[in-house]
Amino acid sequence: MEKPVLVVLAAGMGSRYGGLKQMDSVGSCGQCLIDYSIYDARRAGFEKVIFVINRELEADFRALVGSRISRGMEVRYAFQEMEDMVGDVPIPPSRTKPWGTTHAVLAARELIDGPFAVINADDYYGPEAYRVLYDYLAHHTDRPDCFQYAMVGYYLGKTLSDNGGVTRGVCRINRDGLLESIVEQQNIEREGEGGRFTTDDGQNWNYLSGETLVSMNFWGFQRSFLEEARERFPLLLRRALGHHPEKGEVQLPVMVADMLDRGRAQVRVLSSGEKWFGVTYREDKPKVVEALRKKTEQGLYPEDLWA
Repeated sequence: MEKPVLVVLAAGMGSRYGGLKQMDSVGSCGQCLIDYSIYDARRAGFEKVIFVINRELEADFRALVGSRISRGMEVRYAFQEMEDMVGDVPIPPSRTKPWGTTHAVLAARELIDGPFAVINADDYYGPEAYRVLYDYLAHHTDRPDCFQYAMVGYYLGKTLSDNGGVTRGVCRINRDGLLESIVEQQNIEREGEGGRFTTDDGQNWNYLSGETLVSMNFWGFQRSFLEEARERFPLLLRRALGHHPEKGEVQLPVMVADMLDRGRAQVRVLSSGEKWFGVTYREDKPKVVEALRKKTEQGLYPEDLWA
């Protein structure tokens, strides 16, 4: 069995940060959030990381990120390109944005030979999350009748921003700890210990408990996911563009939900007590910096991760 590898979705980093040279550092030695993620993954057992990036940013990414992380991990690169795998799906002429996180994962398909984990480049998930997912991938394989995947779930109250709404995959879990459904919900705002969202411009609000399990795009898949997703991607993309030609995407929760609905996969939900954090808004950064400073003082991380 191949050792699990880590796939990092980083194709959107340039647009979010206005170019990699302006990418925010959150550690005392210039580290950004991606450094802490890879460091935690390495400690959990991952030895190979595949960055899915924008080809136009390859030189900057290799110099500013990859060269540093290659001190501790084998580093490979894949490129998310709009023309890849769309088949005969008509592309809106003014469309410049790629096709979502499923498309990004598929961009790495030629570099993945076995089980793999997927994370966002600009999220902090915590050491425990990498340990439980690596352990799952190292000891589970697909059943003949059903794919066997996993997802690390987080409590909603530990993932919200104080500075605005966020998008979360709201999960329903059965008694056996398997994912029954996942729905992408946009613009969830903090409300007390939980959150709230509206679908009618604030006329009515829906409330979610802080204990609601949500997806933060931390998945564990077998190689079978790439084969199934590649076959289904054009259909789901066509459907998405039919609803929103300029913004339609095929996100990972959409692909996973499609597999669940067709009985093709089971997803084990591995809950994490970790507090997720990220820089969704510029105002989030001071809290992230302070949290990582405290973790470093407590000995969870060295000052210089890749010394």
